[in-house]
Amino acid sequence: MSREEANRLSKGASTGWGRGPGEYNKPLGQASPTRLYKPSPPTRTEDLETRAGGFRLCRRGFNRRSPKRKIRPLSNVIIGAAIAVHRELGPGLLESAYEARLTYELAQQGVRVESQVPQPVIYKGIHLDCGYRLDLLVEDLVIVELKTVESLQPIHDAQLLTYLKLKKLWLGLLINFNVPMLKNGIKRLVNN
Repeated sequence: MSREEANRLSKGASTGWGRGPGEYNKPLGQASPTRLYKPSPPTRTEDLETRAGGFRLCRRGFNRRSPKRKIRPLSNVIIGAAIAVHRELGPGLLESAYEARLTYELAQQGVRVESQVPQPVIYKGIHLDCGYRLDLLVEDLVIVELKTVESLQPIHDAQLLTYLKLKKLWLGLLINFNVPMLKNGIKRLVNN
């Protein structure tokens, strides 16, 4: 701090960062002008919190250090993007069309997403490439399995739960795009 600034502060002048001493009794409009403040760019979690309708990331029941606290707003973003894709394309296309469009939609929102991620099976320390592929892996936290079938069957649930166990993740979304309203085709599965 320079000598000039120290003199101003001791006389009750404003620091330029809000109201200085003696300025609290003045109405807001008459306070001395403040310096321009550039906020730091939002972090990825702040971005997700904003896009997810303002959900707090540390809600009750979540450990603050756990990555699970990021999953609820992230799953809301994924579901919102899937609904936007379904509104645009409608039911009846191939799974690959929805996958490409959903990947694009999530990437546009600043969410890191990987498509067709290979998932090896580890048996007694040996990696076996059995041809398992995750449709979408979002932020290395959520597996999204896309379907275009008449109705979801228990085998689809088992497939997603197997992927969650192999990847050691907590939440998976099973989305069937072959329905008139997408809210009827979304299923959340949790790996306990």
